[in-house]
Amino acid sequence: MELQITGKNIELTPTVRHFIERKLSKLGRHLPNIVEYKVEIAEEKTKSPQQHFVVQVTLDSNGTLLRGVERGEDLLTAINKVAAVMNRQIEHYKGKLYEKGRGSSFARSELMEEAAQPPRRVIKVKRFAVKPMSVAEAIDQMELLGHDFFLFFNADSEELNLLYRRKDGNYGLIEPELE
Repeated sequence: MELQITGKNIELTPTVRHFIERKLSKLGRHLPNIVEYKVEIAEEKTKSPQQHFVVQVTLDSNGTLLRGVERGEDLLTAINKVAAVMNRQIEHYKGKLYEKGRGSSFARSELMEEAAQPPRRVIKVKRFAVKPMSVAEAIDQMELLGHDFFLFFNADSEELNLLYRRKDGNYGLIEPELE
């Protein structure tokens, strides 16, 4: 298991690193096949003291990514909150595996899932013409359609891009890169 801890606008002491390691190691008891943890901690200048520290945890469990973000008035509170969120997400994920395994134990359900479930397949294909447009035009089109995402050909970068609405009401843009 690999643990990456990064800080933005904050110096991370060994005590904080040890606290994070201890909290996240408890998650490994519930989901034993975690490959990697990424922890990003930021200190922000906000008007609300309850949202001063932001902790984001992303864990990789053999290709399944679980992510949690929490804010707190102090760093340890934010870490505790995000650990609780990650615990709930793991329980939710395990519940899905349990249901797919039709009542088998968690350890066996992943194997049964692969063997018992038919492979998922594409059942619908949509085709639509894409015309070159700017990001601003794509936002307008997405809003007119009432969708949460919009695929378009970016006239500036001359590539297909995906525009999506974030939970905070802003927009995100995905620009693919070939490896």
